[in-house]
Order: sequence, then structure tokens, then C-alpha cells
Amino acid sequence: MNYVTIALGKGRLVEETLSILEEAGIVFPDFSKKSRKLIFENKRQQLRMVLVKASDVPTYVERGAADLGVVGKDTLLESQAKVYEVVDLGFGICKFAVAGLNASYQNKAKPIIATKYPNVAKAYFQEKGQSIETIKLNGSVELAPLIGLSDCIVDIVETGKTLKENGLQVYEEISYVSARLIANRASFKTKFTQIGELINSIQEVVDQRGERS
Repeated sequence: MNYVTIALGKGRLVEETLSILEEAGIVFPDFSKKSRKLIFENKRQQLRMVLVKASDVPTYVERGAADLGVVGKDTLLESQAKVYEVVDLGFGICKFAVAGLNASYQNKAKPIIATKYPNVAKAYFQEKGQSIETIKLNGSVELAPLIGLSDCIVDIVETGKTLKENGLQVYEEISYVSARLIANRASFKTKFTQIGELINSIQEVVDQRGERS
């Protein structure tokens, strides 16, 4: 039996993912928050967990370096990776939104949009039949409309507190975002039994959590 490799993005999703895996009977005995290791194994269940940069999870899974991965829907959409999305894990919930100082961007022929997610922004506005210019930023996109760099922003919004504190407001909601379990297309076929059992166990935990909430 081959090992099944699961890629997790280092950061906010790890703790909740490990909690779900534990409830599903999957643990990695050598894992520790303080450890600097990047690969952890469960030899009994023939599972391997690798910690990578969150934005790289879709790449590892798409290219087959990992069979499964846990990633935010925001990162998944932006990456445009060709993978199977198999379980909505129900945490890390937020939304994609268009926000700005005012709604004047809606009247412009080609508004300038600052975002960490240019592919998501282009796809959304293209669907509306709207041409845009995107400016890719890696942090503090809220600043862009405040200093005239852009007409508005496309970003993920959780509580809206950061937008409010900077005088911005949401004008359009694009889509719901949460953590997703994804699978490599080839692995889904070649390791169907192993991966299928894992997916079913994880889905069962997610469903039970939903019933309790």
C-alpha cells in the first residue's frame, strides 16, 4: 500500500484541520507546534503530512507531490489549479467582496482594482461584462483606494472591522469562502480506496460538527 500524502498550508488552517483529522481517527504522533520539521508520518495508517506555504498547496496537489490538501477557497480560486474539490470543511469562513470609499467605481468604463487576487477579480467582473485594470498587492490592500492607487479593492472579508476602521465599505459580495479538502485527479483514481475512506471519514466529522452547531 502506498502512502497518501496530505499537504497543509502553514498558518491559520493547521490547528483546525488537525482537530478534524483527530476526530476522524487520524493523528501524526511526531507533530508538534514547536517542531521545525516539514514532514510527519503515521506509519500505521500509511499517511504523510507535509507543511508548505498556504499559497503553494494547490500546486503540490495539482502536480501530484501531494494526494490531498487543505486550502482556503480564496487561494484555490486564485490558483486556478486543476484539482478535485471534495469537502467543504466548514471553517475559515469569510467572503470575497468588492469594497471602496464609495460606489463611483461602478460608473467607470475601466475601474482600477487593487487586490491580492487578480484572477478572482477578473473572473468576477468579466462575468458582469465589465473591463477592469488590476493592481496586484501582497498586503494592506485597504490602503490603495485611500491614497488614490485604485478605485476599489477585491479582498476577503471576515468581520469587516478592518474595512470599517479605514472608512471603506462592501458594495458587492462575490462568493463564500471556507477551507476545502482538495484531491489530485490522478491520485483520486489510483488510490481510490485509501483516499475514498479518508474523504468519507472527514466528511462524517464535518457533518457531525454541523449537526452540533
